Amino acid sequence: MSVIGQDLGSLRAGLSATAAVCVPGDEGYDEAVRIWNASVDRRPSIVVRCASDGDVVAALVFAQRESLEVSVRGGGHNYAGFALTDGGLMIDLTPMKTVTVDADARTAKCGGGTTWGELDAATQGHGLAVTGGFVSTTGVAGLTLGGGIGWLVRAAGLSCDNLVAARVVTADGRVLTADAEVNPDLFWAIRGGGGNFGVVTEFEFALHAVGPMVQFALFLFSPDQGGDLFRFARDYVRDLPADCGVLLAGLSAPSAPFVPAELHFQPAYGLLVVGLGDEASHARLIAPISQALEPMVQMVTPIPYAGLQQMFDESAPWGMHSYEKAVYLDELTDGAIEVILEHQGKKMSPLSFVPIFVLGGRYGATDPDSSAFGGGRGIGYVVNISATTPSPDDLPAEREWVRNYWSALVPHAVGVGSYVNFMTDPDPERIRNTYGDKYTRLQQVKATYDPNNVFHLNANIQPAVST
Repeated sequence: MSVIGQDLGSLRAGLSATAAVCVPGDEGYDEAVRIWNASVDRRPSIVVRCASDGDVVAALVFAQRESLEVSVRGGGHNYAGFALTDGGLMIDLTPMKTVTVDADARTAKCGGGTTWGELDAATQGHGLAVTGGFVSTTGVAGLTLGGGIGWLVRAAGLSCDNLVAARVVTADGRVLTADAEVNPDLFWAIRGGGGNFGVVTEFEFALHAVGPMVQFALFLFSPDQGGDLFRFARDYVRDLPADCGVLLAGLSAPSAPFVPAELHFQPAYGLLVVGLGDEASHARLIAPISQALEPMVQMVTPIPYAGLQQMFDESAPWGMHSYEKAVYLDELTDGAIEVILEHQGKKMSPLSFVPIFVLGGRYGATDPDSSAFGGGRGIGYVVNISATTPSPDDLPAEREWVRNYWSALVPHAVGVGSYVNFMTDPDPERIRNTYGDKYTRLQQVKATYDPNNVFHLNANIQPAVST
């Protein structure tokens, strides 16, 4: 049915005073459908900018009455562009950004449209934080529902490991609380199972004492030092305490003041180490790096935690054309290192980036059955092969680089599953392999809360079929 034929008056009548309905050509529509990945160009026929749970309910009722596909926008930062539906109805949560912090209880609540930068700003006012994304414009909702890897993953676990409660609007219009005591099956599923089970309009997190200053060290190495770096790093990270964040990377050297001009945008490898203690303990922590290797650039400095969270914002600007694939590795084996060294130098765009997230610590100590998260807790690394180009004409070649790189790494990986937040083009087999034995239980939860698969624009879990 065309937009003209739809009764938008009845939809508007069911919304709160601060909500809005936009169709193509209306003020606010272009802003609402502008997401981070410009290579996704789907156009909803209707956008409902929701300001309350009731607005989400009204949007869902209308969409199903009119047989419209439903998408949900939180932060709009997902590579696959699941926030957009072509011709359907988009539920836009960006107006729902309220953040409240209970410093005594060390908890924070935030709306489904909140970004990590906004949540960090509120929690850091109390010297508190929860594991968040590496780019501050990332939405809290999508990252948390898929897992949530960040600088604090070793110290505090995944974002979803720290979720203590959520408010969820289900496909049939119910507004439910989900926590360990109330709807525990739903609570288990939304922690790692993605947006398959409803629209999460509020998140409540447990917080940890972090910042406001943390210790930061960045070491850059030339391409011909890559083998030495990775062989050193795989031993070095085994002995690191849990209260530090570690990232390895294949990248282009930034055009930053601490980097010599002749190295700007040149291929490099990086090792980044974040400490949550004092400068002296951090200095002891990173001393083995300079003793064993000769970095071509190094920077060691205290940094605000909020600034750390924004460090990669410039390398991931809004409106780029992007694509990614990822693998889990138990270890940085010699074979995996050979693949990294072979393929890293074949990237063409300076913005393309391969962060290698080092896990362990609290991530590894968490009961793997406590949530739906699909990654094994013994995994050592997540390798995210990410292509980013300013021009759409350059994306096909860079996307092929990602696919070839990924295919070469798969034989060294933990199965063919992946971190669902890093799937630009998820397919049913990879999703099943990602969740393994948890997939059947997820299907049963899906059948309970979304039997008609209304929420299918995601790393989709098919509802169990009644027999």
